[in-house]
Amino acid sequence: MTTKILRFFRKDKMLWAALAIFFAGFFLRIYKFYEYATFLGDQGRDAIVLKRIVTLEHFPAIGAPTSVGQVFLGPFYYYFIAPWLLLSAFNPVGPAVGVAFFSSLYVLINYFLVKDLFGRKTALISSALIAFSSIVIEFSRFSWNPNLLPLFTLLTVYFAIKSVLTHKRIFYLLTGAFVSLALQLHYLALFVGPPIAFLYIWDLLSHKKLLKKNLISICLSFVSFIFCSAPLIIFDLRHGFINSKSLLKLFMTTSPVASSNKLSDFFQTFSTLNQYIFRTPLESFLLSALLVIFVILFFLQVKVNKKMSYVSLFFLLGLLGLSLYSGPKYPHYYGFVYPVYFILLGGLLGNLLQNKFLVPVLLLFFAAYLYLNAPGYYFLHGDGSAQITRAQVIARSIRGSINKPKFAVTALPNQYSDSTYRYFLELWGSRPLEKDTLEPAQELFVVCEGACKPIGNPQWDIAYFKPKKIEEKKMIFEGVTMYRLSN
Repeated sequence: MTTKILRFFRKDKMLWAALAIFFAGFFLRIYKFYEYATFLGDQGRDAIVLKRIVTLEHFPAIGAPTSVGQVFLGPFYYYFIAPWLLLSAFNPVGPAVGVAFFSSLYVLINYFLVKDLFGRKTALISSALIAFSSIVIEFSRFSWNPNLLPLFTLLTVYFAIKSVLTHKRIFYLLTGAFVSLALQLHYLALFVGPPIAFLYIWDLLSHKKLLKKNLISICLSFVSFIFCSAPLIIFDLRHGFINSKSLLKLFMTTSPVASSNKLSDFFQTFSTLNQYIFRTPLESFLLSALLVIFVILFFLQVKVNKKMSYVSLFFLLGLLGLSLYSGPKYPHYYGFVYPVYFILLGGLLGNLLQNKFLVPVLLLFFAAYLYLNAPGYYFLHGDGSAQITRAQVIARSIRGSINKPKFAVTALPNQYSDSTYRYFLELWGSRPLEKDTLEPAQELFVVCEGACKPIGNPQWDIAYFKPKKIEEKKMIFEGVTMYRLSN
């Protein structure tokens, strides 16, 4: 066994370096993990869903709603990450650890997949860019469905390229499946669809002798997509296509502040991407030159290096699609762009290794890259907010004041932040009424995270209860007060 492992490492002399990069990236993703783990409204909501899956109480057909447009994602993320809640004995840090694990694995998976397509140099450099990217690290340290999108986009792109290179049906099946899974992590993964369609159509026209075989393979890809999306499709069919209508409305809605200059929007989208990756605004001239290089690479390498032209296609069309979205472009919106951009950067920088006199330039680049990203490693110094412990303390305080079997819980000013302590109350057997229920509560707990007056507040949870009297007021933390109200 040891001999086989050593032989494997001798075949790939860069594997030791890849493993060192992996462990460095892993450290940056798990250091002071519990102390800094994010546990806010989205994570509390998801924890409740995961707990009910693990305890076999409820199996959802839909996933989390999007923050814009309230479009429901598919349920893949819930089922994929739920075992980690069980492994952690229902501590909500478990799903976050699962995200950190797969995000760390992404570094190593990138190395092997990129090596298969482009060689060791591109693979090693792109993996290093991923491992030390503060924006990728930030989204690796807490549980949230978009956080796994870079990994699943990488796998989608890899299988799509392999399918047109090898014409093996297994890759077509995997492409369809992973497009579905990526879409269930975030709907902006829709923008991987056009380049895949372009590749498949181009491949059909280029291999007319294999037309029938390739058409069947593409149909199989579509079938695997439908199969993996089945729960959400069934939900939509049963509810009058409510989700599809919301999704179309979301993408057809144009912001009144949207620019009419699409070229400017495209450049600005590219500029924002680089600002997230390099943690600093780059000069317009440098960005323009870099963008021109990628466009030229696409056209020049169509015949010379098809695989790199395919990656360029995913990048350019993905960036174009995102530029059409007129709303604010948050860092996680680029989750489907990061993997292909790191590969392109890895390919460009890998060329420097072909000339030993240019190696110092590569080293200087990485020194600057680490310097710019280092301020994003916030967890290396100071203390975290211990949000999980904080939610436990609030939940324990509420539990100690419960007098009636039917009680409701809400929060001010953000009514959805209550899901964090609702999770622990349910876990400990003191389950509050559901958030959207019309069943009348006998008492209402309001947690004010700041100054507030719960009686007379127009928030739906409170207005529906119609509180008339404060039965109990308790300060839990400085600035956090719990009110027990009656009607």
